[in-house]
Amino acid sequence: MDLKEFDYVLPEALIAAYPSRERAASRLLVIRRRTGEIIHSVFSALGEFLDAGDVLVLNDTKVFPARLRGMKPSGGQVEVLLLERFIEGSRNLWIALVDAGKKPPVGSELRFGDGMTAEVIGDMGRGRFGLEFNYNGDFNTQLEKLGEPPLPPYVRRDREAEALDRARYQTVYAVNPGAVAAPTAGFHFTPELFADLAARGVERAQLTLHVGPGTFQPVRDADIENHRMEGERYRLNSQAAEKINRAKLAGRRVIAVGSTSTRTLEWVARQRGRIMTDEGIARLYLRPGDKFYVVDALVTNFHLPASTPLILVGAFAGLDLIRRAYREAIERKYRFYSYGDAMLIL
Repeated sequence: MDLKEFDYVLPEALIAAYPSRERAASRLLVIRRRTGEIIHSVFSALGEFLDAGDVLVLNDTKVFPARLRGMKPSGGQVEVLLLERFIEGSRNLWIALVDAGKKPPVGSELRFGDGMTAEVIGDMGRGRFGLEFNYNGDFNTQLEKLGEPPLPPYVRRDREAEALDRARYQTVYAVNPGAVAAPTAGFHFTPELFADLAARGVERAQLTLHVGPGTFQPVRDADIENHRMEGERYRLNSQAAEKINRAKLAGRRVIAVGSTSTRTLEWVARQRGRIMTDEGIARLYLRPGDKFYVVDALVTNFHLPASTPLILVGAFAGLDLIRRAYREAIERKYRFYSYGDAMLIL
């Protein structure tokens, strides 16, 4: 299938640089797949479109302040995006993306302030390097002080990150640190909205998928079949698996919150033959023609052109319907991307 099928023109003014003032005040575009009906609402009214017994599946990964800004030995600037940590005895080792203008030599030292440094111990290709950190005190405390939320590159501002991003580039239910990008469909939920949904009989289940940098990467091959997803670590516990299985057996809906929850559920179903306790690395790439075995409905944001989340949404709802919904969202000036408005696909 040609990648051009997933392209569209978005006015830059509709890219949300900041979150909405209140999470649940985001707009909500609702699509009914069977009828093609499109409804315009607000996220706080989500419960009006759900039924008692529906199970919302949320990704409880927590974004950590993975972006560090520092200096090269030459005095030039360097930007590091931490990806994955490895502990080897007393050594604090990371795989990281390093943007230093040109490749930092293996053996060179990067400086980040407050006595924190990182030695470049290996070039892993594709902009990834092995780093060994040296620091005073507790590393996580240092990282909270020196690091920044890893905002997506399309969030353009005078400053890269601000104090509000530490709270708002995060879901209210995030508990398991490890993501370098947020599961943004969950941004719109609040404790008050969860209470309203619970009063309506809507259930919740949580899984963890640590979103990696692949979420920012567009599909570059003209044929979407040639794209390959990067692996991301996930965990699905027994309590969530039992709740999801009970719903499926009873004919109740499983509603995935975001493409990350969707990919985790569908990956486990494909690997194990059913939903069950599982953990590992997921690499699922869903595209038109693929069957969805678990997910019956989807909460999602508005995605970048030619991106894997948009391809997934097109696979779930049908490309023609998604094109029509996106055109209408642009006409009505919905806010797009991570800090933007939401869509519910039923």
